[in-house]
Amino acid sequence: MTRGTKNANARMPRVSRRAAVTALAASLLAGMAVPGVAAAGQGRPELQEAIQEIVDSGFTGVQLRVHDQRGDWAGSAGVRKLGEAAKPPANGQFRAGSSTKTFTATVVLQLVAEGKVELDAPAARYLPQLGLDRRITVRMLLQHTSGVFNYTGEYYPDGTVKPGIPWSGKEWVDNRFHTYRPEELVAFALAQQPRFEPGTDWSYANTNYVLARLLIEKVTGRSYGDEVQRRIVRPLGLRGTVMPGTSTEIPGPHAHGYYRFEDAGQPKTVDVTRQNPSWISSAGEMISTTRDLDTFISALLGGKLLPAPLLAEMLKPHPTPDPASDYGLGLFELHADANCGGTMLINHNGHVQGYATLMYSTPDGSKTLTASLTFVEDGAPAQAAAYQKAVQKLTRLQFCDGQAGVADR
Repeated sequence: MTRGTKNANARMPRVSRRAAVTALAASLLAGMAVPGVAAAGQGRPELQEAIQEIVDSGFTGVQLRVHDQRGDWAGSAGVRKLGEAAKPPANGQFRAGSSTKTFTATVVLQLVAEGKVELDAPAARYLPQLGLDRRITVRMLLQHTSGVFNYTGEYYPDGTVKPGIPWSGKEWVDNRFHTYRPEELVAFALAQQPRFEPGTDWSYANTNYVLARLLIEKVTGRSYGDEVQRRIVRPLGLRGTVMPGTSTEIPGPHAHGYYRFEDAGQPKTVDVTRQNPSWISSAGEMISTTRDLDTFISALLGGKLLPAPLLAEMLKPHPTPDPASDYGLGLFELHADANCGGTMLINHNGHVQGYATLMYSTPDGSKTLTASLTFVEDGAPAQAAAYQKAVQKLTRLQFCDGQAGVADR
């Protein structure tokens, strides 16, 4: 979901704070058939043990998929639903949060490749009705350098906070089936003071990617969801990936997400699996599976979705406030010197209430990791610490050969 320098959406286990994208599988690089997937517990007991430890730390469920020189492995641990004994499906659907942004960026860049959009043209050229600052380019939207207010709230370096639309607490729970139009979200953001002058700084803002959605729809004359289906989902055979729009359902087998809040001074836990994701729109609405996310990022980094020059633009690093990472166009780059053994990783994680998504890869795609963690979200510091520990455990096993793993990025 979201992230900013200190973004409101980065609250729960800070999944949104450092995003993740996974890359090209080694079998594709070698032109070989993809190995079969080993079932949970077969051949990778250390991974099954790790996801069980994550559940033991307080998460309700984990779905994990990895690819490396040993082939593919997928497994799950915990429960699908509180009060039941069934485990989460190893390739079940889940709310993927801000991993959606990489899909959105890819569609925009495909339009650039087709000559329908210019990357460094003013976004106002394509969206004249919004009154955008003409210094804001299409690139700045995808790169989070536009300076537009984040409609889910801004957290400033001095500790001050300017709230956005409700996305947490009792107010959100009570209104979680409310429909927001993307134009409404953008209008709210543009009515606020910009965070900085266009192109002068970097700050993660969901508004950028809702603007990208409106651009896609204006240029193509079709809906955002239809364009993602036509350009990415159907060509890649992503059977579990859906842009739900205003639909409240997860259509296939899935694990449940929960939210805990105070009501009249008493803690209350609610199943928030069903919710209207229009509040996060093209910045985080996607439903997907670990297999589909791995297939997508492998195809993307393998040059199957964008021509090489535009893929290079997508991966071109721009500094962020975090010295350990840069941001491209819908992707993070985690610096080699910040990770184990000098390993650079490409990623874009995600978060919506009760769901955390991990997507990590080495730049060549020879090692990848995709995962969904489900939990009872309460915003407590202990929950954030448990999330960070889970990320470190999984990335250490997959990428670090037992060395220190990736921090919460």
